[in-house]
Amino acid sequence: MPDSGASATLDWKVEPVVDWLVHEGRLIADPGRLVEELANRMVAAGAPLLRFTIGLQAIHPQWRSFAIQWRRGEKVQLGGRPHGIETTSAYIGSPMQELAETRRPVRYRLDGLTENHHEVLHEIAAAGGTDYYAAPMRVAYGRSPALTFTTDRPDGFSEADLAKFHRLMDYLAPVFESRINQRLATTLLDTYLGRIVGEQIMGGLIKRGDGREINAVLWFSDLRDFTGLNERMASGDLIELLNNYLQLVGDALTKHGGEILKFIGDGVMAYFPAEDALFLPMVTANALGAARQLIDDIGAANEARAAGGHEPLRFGIGLHIGPVTFGNVGTEDRLDFTVIGPAVNRAARLESLTKETGVPVLASAEFKDATTQPMVSMGKHTLRGVPEPVEVFTLP
Repeated sequence: MPDSGASATLDWKVEPVVDWLVHEGRLIADPGRLVEELANRMVAAGAPLLRFTIGLQAIHPQWRSFAIQWRRGEKVQLGGRPHGIETTSAYIGSPMQELAETRRPVRYRLDGLTENHHEVLHEIAAAGGTDYYAAPMRVAYGRSPALTFTTDRPDGFSEADLAKFHRLMDYLAPVFESRINQRLATTLLDTYLGRIVGEQIMGGLIKRGDGREINAVLWFSDLRDFTGLNERMASGDLIELLNNYLQLVGDALTKHGGEILKFIGDGVMAYFPAEDALFLPMVTANALGAARQLIDDIGAANEARAAGGHEPLRFGIGLHIGPVTFGNVGTEDRLDFTVIGPAVNRAARLESLTKETGVPVLASAEFKDATTQPMVSMGKHTLRGVPEPVEVFTLP
């Protein structure tokens, strides 16, 4: 049996760990580093730990929960568990399901497992574990985090060990509750507003009228005949189609450094920050790279749609560059973080013009002048709200 590093210490003091957590540990912002330092200090105090994990329930579009795992002698591991895992064998019958359903501590001696025990227990036992203990950590809001403790001490945990774990959890709960709330706020802002806007708001840009002027490449895109699709398709099928399309738009923008500012039905309003004029050729090239990727991806999607007897998707993109005001507008208690200014209107008008010209991408003369990428003139056209005809450009 592997040596736990503390097998000769049948008793240990939790007070030094609590003292560190209250005065220093609570100031560690990174949850992974906090867990690593906490586990190492428990072991240094004599706790017989082989493995220690904290599982946090998530409000996230991709993940149901996050787990932070410490194992003696290894680097801390962080990982997400996707939505739907609760219907898989990884969860069904596991100690985590038992803990979630009973909301009471769960304990298993790992040297007497049978084939009826969950595979995760067998995996921990195969790694040298002898005793496994899991308990919920009480918090004021949200679902309780789950903590697990595993030892490789031959006689397992003592009742005194478990009591000390619970005492430590009482001090750990408010620290991790603050981390949970921080992660929740950040996740919601990133999900609904985007990373850059989320950082602005978390940084205090939250009053009506707060904002700043930036230079940016503006992107407007939308699907053609979305109204007709609404009439012809069942709502569930339409939602699936729209999500698949918007995923392709988002993938193309993210890969090339763009950020979605908002969805407007089937439309996407996005931008590429371009505050330093020296980087304009690179930023405009990124915007064109995103447009080309979307053209290719929609083309591949349309081949699959044709094979299934479905009509092709068509779309338009308008690209412009210029100064915009980046900030909050709205009522005193209901705000929208957006970009406004003539440059925004010009990008939207260019997108609308793609319907008339029959090309998927149109860019302004200002955009063309700022890029080193080849573009082809489509002549001068009148944009709604713009007094004089303007020359517009498309991809070669």
